[in-house]
Amino acid sequence: MIMLLLAASLWLVAAALIYVAWKRGDGTLSAGLKRTWIDSRFMVPRIALGVIGAGFMAKLLPTETVAALLGPESGVRGVFIASLSGMLTPGGPVVGFSVGIAALKAGAGMPAIIAYVTAWSLISLNRVIVWERVLMPADVVWKRVALSLPLAPLAGLMTLWFWPG
Repeated sequence: MIMLLLAASLWLVAAALIYVAWKRGDGTLSAGLKRTWIDSRFMVPRIALGVIGAGFMAKLLPTETVAALLGPESGVRGVFIASLSGMLTPGGPVVGFSVGIAALKAGAGMPAIIAYVTAWSLISLNRVIVWERVLMPADVVWKRVALSLPLAPLAGLMTLWFWPG
């Protein structure tokens, strides 16, 4: 039910923005629709592949191994393994979230998944090396990484302690 309300809210916001762009009468609507078409052609296939890939990955992952390493009973060790895995996972959201979904379907526990996604979001070493280190001063990058390092395990541990089930 909540997902339905969120989706309806997003459609209402989109409709309101379309209306505002149309009322402007300055070509904003056509430019926005053109940009939407371009972005959709780029993203929809990637999202579809990610969702399909996550389904296959969930079936191919050895559930006993995933449950042992990242399952609800893995505790603190699982949180740290997931944090390290998140840091080492290359790629964008289609890859990161697909791996997280596949691990969840294969038996990973909530604390490990939260640690994984948090580490992937904050400290993906691929992104740090390929993008951040190239574009930003080294001291800024490494300070940001150092300050972010404890956040993924902390998020997983907080989940483990407050919502252990």
